[in-house]
Order: sequence, then structure tokens, then C-alpha cells
Amino acid sequence: MQLQRGTSGATETGAVKSAARALDLLDDIATHGPGTQLQLSTRLGIPKSSLHALLRTMTDRGWLQTDPTGSVYQLGIHSLVVSSAYLDGDPVLAQATAVLDEVAAATQETVHLGRLDGGDVIYTAKRESVHPLRMHSAVGRRLPAYATSLGRALLAEMPAENRRDLVPESIAAITPHTTTDKEAVLEIIDTAAYQGYATESEESCLGVRCFGVTLPLSNRAVDAMSVAVPISRLGDGREDLIIETLLSVKSRLAAVQGNSLVR
Repeated sequence: MQLQRGTSGATETGAVKSAARALDLLDDIATHGPGTQLQLSTRLGIPKSSLHALLRTMTDRGWLQTDPTGSVYQLGIHSLVVSSAYLDGDPVLAQATAVLDEVAAATQETVHLGRLDGGDVIYTAKRESVHPLRMHSAVGRRLPAYATSLGRALLAEMPAENRRDLVPESIAAITPHTTTDKEAVLEIIDTAAYQGYATESEESCLGVRCFGVTLPLSNRAVDAMSVAVPISRLGDGREDLIIETLLSVKSRLAAVQGNSLVR
């Protein structure tokens, strides 16, 4: 159905076209990387004539910047300023700081905090391992929930029908080990719901096994924590130690959250 715009430039859905295009542009560059005006026009389906003014405005305001040739657009410094303000102002992230430090100290491994956004998980905090570990898990990175221990832990907290809606029918493999059968993924999430924690082995990063639990820091299960470990370091009871540490933290936070709700 064709949406009709009023004199304000807003569609029937309430979206202002120019604002929507600006946000789409930021999302596209964040997801697919920098691009020329032609590449961005093609990717977004915006006419070059309309995109030119938008790019100029967003560059002038610092949301975008160009490479030395002036032809390739990428995210600008103001995007970082706004992102940092979000991280600084989020109350859950502030509460999670001590927990992340505690688990990192206990396990000596890489610890992530992530938040569910639709069918994806976005990394919101990270503690590096004391050991060398190369992982593409920078704060702000988005990964499919179905392929991560963080995402599976969060999906496991949902009713079964909601889980099914958030796992796509066609699953794209991130690594050769990613589970791509929807029913198999749902069975893995069912197991996570029963166990109270989720796992994945080399499904999002080769050579790494991850363990995840939800963090009951609010009355909604939208945040989770994971520990990522090279499989080569999982001998001598290390796996049990990591799982016990995560479950202990989850249980303690749940008790605190329960007491606060009673009050």
C-alpha cells in the first residue's frame, strides 16, 4: 500500500521521511561499512539527488565524515559521542559493571554483556581475557541471537511461541559450525531454558566456546552475560567452573531483584 504524506512530510505511520532516511543511512553504514554516494544510493534505494543534500547536512553536523578523497562516507565523530552518552546513561550497564569485573576475575576469560534487540544481540560491554584471545566482539557489534550464548540465554526466558518468531526460517551460517536448522536451534534454546544457561561452540567465532546467562538487573530479561573461552583451555574442570560462576551470579541477582520487587 502506498503511504500518503501530509504537508508536514510525515507518513501515515508517523515517520518523517527525511529523519527516517538519515537514520537508515546511519544504520546502513554501521552495518555494511562506508560507501560512496552511488553505493549508498544503491544500498538504500534513495535517489542520488536526494541523498546528496542529506550527506552534506550529516557531514556538516559530524554524524558522517569522508575519507581523504572526499568521496567515501563513513560514520563521524558525533556518532561516537552519542553512543558513549548512551552507555554512560544506561542504568543496567552501571549496575552490571561490578558483576562483569567479578566474573572476569573469577574466570580470567573474556566476558561480554549483551542486549536483545529484535532477533539480534548487541554487545554493550566487554572485559578482556588475561590471556591472548582474538574475538570480533567489540561493543556495539550486532550478532544473530540464535548463534550466540547471550542470545540463546535471552530467548530461553521467553514463551516458546515468542522464541519461534525470533528464529528465522532461513538461518545464515556465521561459521561452518553454526546450527542452521531452525528446529535444531529451538531444541538448543529449550535445553538452555531447562538448564538455566546457554552454550555455543564455534558457532559465532572459530575455536571459541561461549556460556551465557541472563542478568536479572531489571524486571525484564533483555540483558545477558557470557564468558568466551578458547576450546583448548577448557580442560581440568574449567567448563564446570565457568558455568557454576555464571549460575551463582544469576541466582544472586535474581534474589536481589525479587526482594526489590516485593518492597
